[in-house]
Amino acid sequence: MKIAAIEISHHRLPLDPPFRASWDTRPRTEFEATVVRVTSDEGLVGVGSGDKMVGFEGHEHLFVGHDPLRLERHGRVLDNIAFHYGRCWPLDLALWDLAGKIAGLPVWKLLGGRFDRIPAYASSGTLRGPDALADAAEAYSARGFRAMKIRFHRGDWRDDIAALAAVRARLGDRLTLMVDCNQGWRMPWDTAAPWTLKDALQVAHELERLDVYWMEEPLHRGDREGMRRLRDRTDVRVAAGEMTRELHEFRDLIDAGAVDILQPDAALVGGITGLRRVAVMAEAHGIVFTPHTWTNGLGVAANAHLTAGIAAAPFIEFPFDPPEWSLDCRDFILESPVDVDDNGDLALSEAPGLGVTLDEERLEATRIG
Repeated sequence: MKIAAIEISHHRLPLDPPFRASWDTRPRTEFEATVVRVTSDEGLVGVGSGDKMVGFEGHEHLFVGHDPLRLERHGRVLDNIAFHYGRCWPLDLALWDLAGKIAGLPVWKLLGGRFDRIPAYASSGTLRGPDALADAAEAYSARGFRAMKIRFHRGDWRDDIAALAAVRARLGDRLTLMVDCNQGWRMPWDTAAPWTLKDALQVAHELERLDVYWMEEPLHRGDREGMRRLRDRTDVRVAAGEMTRELHEFRDLIDAGAVDILQPDAALVGGITGLRRVAVMAEAHGIVFTPHTWTNGLGVAANAHLTAGIAAAPFIEFPFDPPEWSLDCRDFILESPVDVDDNGDLALSEAPGLGVTLDEERLEATRIG
């Protein structure tokens, strides 16, 4: 079997109401998705999504005509493209989806079949006031979630703590709580400085008091020494790596003793091919591997297959913050959204590949290129 064609399309969905992401100072009025299709000469199609595939044009010949199951070979080529041009890892997801369809197996089994389900944490995205955030937490708990991530970035971290405290007071110990400090990176137009180590330490002491499971991106992404020192001075786990771009940088985070939890996203860096190495390396060093998943439902599915197949994560991220960030918005490219079961678990099916189906009608209606 050979790869016969690679097709890339771009889509845009208007958002009403706008999504006011905690990490973005500008309200988002639309959501874009890139879809990659890899077709074999026998008519099977693998699909992926994530980054915009900038820099891929002109490199199709490096894959077309090759055996689609040479995943390690394809991963090396994509790594070279990432160095010279741009991040094209959605193609890796599409190749794994295709590999599963060729084998007649779900990707989580191809990767080792360690687990067939993962507890999901509800990952909120907006900066609600204390009462509204506590109401959202109640709704998450009623839907079966056992954990929730709360976003910080209100300007004064004391306001963030007040919102977190309201959730803990309302829910008690019904939810495991995580916090995303949103200090690791900024949108291009946001020039605010990240916290200093002493800022982060003050916050960490408050999070200890409120029994928070992890604090995510508490310092600039490159401040490995600061994260190591913070980790040494708090009982709260330190999480990072969602926007780390090179696989060797994960090794450096581990070697520096900077993190308790690594959070790379297969749709944004390394693909499944690269990040399975990171997952194994993390576990060998006693570090939790649980991916970032803020792309769309196809990205959620890919990271879930990777994590269930090879890792032992206590939770996986499930982006969901209605009404602004509903499943219908997040997964508009799919016939059916990727959802949790009544116990708040992401259950992996026996469907071949990644187990998702594109909504071709909606894709055609939202196509922009």
